Amino acid sequence: MASDPHSEEDGAKPRPKQRYRIRRFFLSIDALVDTGLWRAWSVIRRSWEIYDGFLRRFRAKGIWRALAELSSDALTYGAIGIVIVLAFAQPAFEATRYADWKTTDDFAVTFLDRFGKEIGRRGIVLNDSVPLEEIPDSLVKATLATEDRRFFLHFGIDFVGTFRAMVENARAGGVVQGGSTLTQQLAKNLFLTNERSLSRKIKEAYLALWLEANLSKQEILKLYLDRAYMGGGVFGVTAAAEFYFNKNVRELTLAESAMLAGLYKAPTKYAPHINLPAARARANEVLTNMVQADLLTEGQVIGARRNPALAVDRSQEQLPEYFLDWALDEVKKLARRNPALARDRIVTVRTTLDPALQRQADQAVASVLRENGKLRDANSAAMVAMIPDGAVVAMVGGSNYGESQFNRAVNALRQPGSSFKPFVYMTAFMNGYSADSIVPDRPFCLGNWCPRNYTRSYRGAVTLKLALTKSINTIPVRLAQAFGREKIIETAYAMGLTHELENSVSLPIGSSEVSVIDMASSYSTFANGGYKAKSYAILDVVNSNGEVLYQREKDEPPAKRVLPEDKVFEMNDILVNVVEAGTGRRARIDGVVAGGKTGTTNAYRDAWFVGYTGNFTGAVWFGNDDFTSTRRVTGGSLPAMAWQRFMAYAHNGIELVSMPGVDAENLPRLASPARQPLATTNVVAIQPRVLNRRTQALLLEIGAELRELSGQQDTANLPDTTSTDLAAAQ
Repeated sequence: MASDPHSEEDGAKPRPKQRYRIRRFFLSIDALVDTGLWRAWSVIRRSWEIYDGFLRRFRAKGIWRALAELSSDALTYGAIGIVIVLAFAQPAFEATRYADWKTTDDFAVTFLDRFGKEIGRRGIVLNDSVPLEEIPDSLVKATLATEDRRFFLHFGIDFVGTFRAMVENARAGGVVQGGSTLTQQLAKNLFLTNERSLSRKIKEAYLALWLEANLSKQEILKLYLDRAYMGGGVFGVTAAAEFYFNKNVRELTLAESAMLAGLYKAPTKYAPHINLPAARARANEVLTNMVQADLLTEGQVIGARRNPALAVDRSQEQLPEYFLDWALDEVKKLARRNPALARDRIVTVRTTLDPALQRQADQAVASVLRENGKLRDANSAAMVAMIPDGAVVAMVGGSNYGESQFNRAVNALRQPGSSFKPFVYMTAFMNGYSADSIVPDRPFCLGNWCPRNYTRSYRGAVTLKLALTKSINTIPVRLAQAFGREKIIETAYAMGLTHELENSVSLPIGSSEVSVIDMASSYSTFANGGYKAKSYAILDVVNSNGEVLYQREKDEPPAKRVLPEDKVFEMNDILVNVVEAGTGRRARIDGVVAGGKTGTTNAYRDAWFVGYTGNFTGAVWFGNDDFTSTRRVTGGSLPAMAWQRFMAYAHNGIELVSMPGVDAENLPRLASPARQPLATTNVVAIQPRVLNRRTQALLLEIGAELRELSGQQDTANLPDTTSTDLAAAQ
């Protein structure tokens, strides 16, 4: 039987009946979808017609339609805006979860010098012990009239007051009134910073609403009076009354209340101990506000206008401001690792400061700037002096604290120039070199950079001692190429530098920036024989109950050796030679062995002298804050002069500590017989550092009178003794 040639092909394809069923299935799905969409659209259209027909009953025309549209859009976008700003405000509400948000988290520190005498205060000076009922009515009215006249009418945000402030500012063409309520200001004081941004204002507004919901108006007013910053490191009206007027807040007069109320706006600008005329003018504005707010009559304020308040004169107080700022930072650092100090924030701190040495440091820097600053185009300077264990005894952070509170001794980073070279040479000594090692001083280049000497000349083969004494630039660069710059950086960090050093080809000659206080700490390692000398300001801390929270002698580990003793001896011999016969000759002190190194950067932008004796280490920097060039100021000129003036005073009449590894008898200048009488003469004029000369002379006279009255005075010897003592005092 013959086979069908199409039988296999037909078996591979669906039969006609099957294809029909598949097509019918898909057509039914399509019809179902079409029907569903049509019915849904019909329902929507019918619903819209019903809804539209219902709204036609309320159809507005003309102005009413425009108002309705605007109101509708305003509600819609307002709701969206509220959600957005609430999201921004969420971080601020985290602070309200703490149970102690009403208390301050800053320190109130009373600082004492190394002898136990108060030298200043820092942090919050806060006194909230006086209840609201006992605060003078004049001060409360002055506060409300100036800061928030509608305080008892609004709910934390005063839209009426904000609109009025906007109108007044528009009329004046500038900001003459603020729109923040007293509650908003309190929210900022408690939870936020002074940052000027939209996000901060959003947080402030929400926190003000939160405060109004959780506190009464009286509680808000009391917190504001206790927390407002009043200038001079003082917070709250109670502490401000004591600071500015030396009286209890309960005793304030109307004129004094007006002056305090005027501080809320700009406490630094209107502080009476800084600018009394401006403070009085502002107080007069406050009195006017009280009259305009119908809180007082013009007749009631006329007496305060004619007899303005007189604040305590604090212009003569010479405080170690830069040191106190740095010491407060050190207290905060100590609190991070001392739980007891972190809990008790009202403390008394005995510091390492020596007030007599601080005055001399101020005078040394100021006199050198006054005599040479304009002539040499140098307007700024910094100095740090410390005992070789790291205890800072004096600090000068700039030429005028009133003009600039920036501490150049701690926070400024400047190129050290050749004063960095001892780190290079010490690294060389620890890697097989010695002071007598010979290295060639001749031209060479590293890529496109060719180091040159200050004299633009070369000496050929020289010892390392001569190279450092004469501050040759090519030698430290050659040494760095020999053993690697990484080892230099390691040595510098070990000795006390804390800021990051840039590993560049010019690192060995001082191109990487450092701070003055770090340079003093690092050189102290030479002065103490090789032990790390981290700078410190705190000797002990006592809380408000008299409990000792910290004692350096007990709570700090002993100093760690970071340099080999024999290498330190070798370095000291060279750095003493720098002062005796090198670039630091202006730093020499009669009768005292001193070592150190000068430093001068490109274009004379920075000039350094860092030096030390067995008793003290000091680092001095001169230059300009804007990095402009000076008129050829080198490290061996103004910095060395200021260092010498300070150190000559500091070593007067004290027991000299020998320089590690240096024999003073081998120094020709100190061993010369002609110099011995001068050194002996200097010892005669010994003055206690805590007393000035006039005070000591007065005490000697009183002592003589007392001896005469008691009958114990030897009348035969009295004239000579008194004359000698007074001569020494004078």
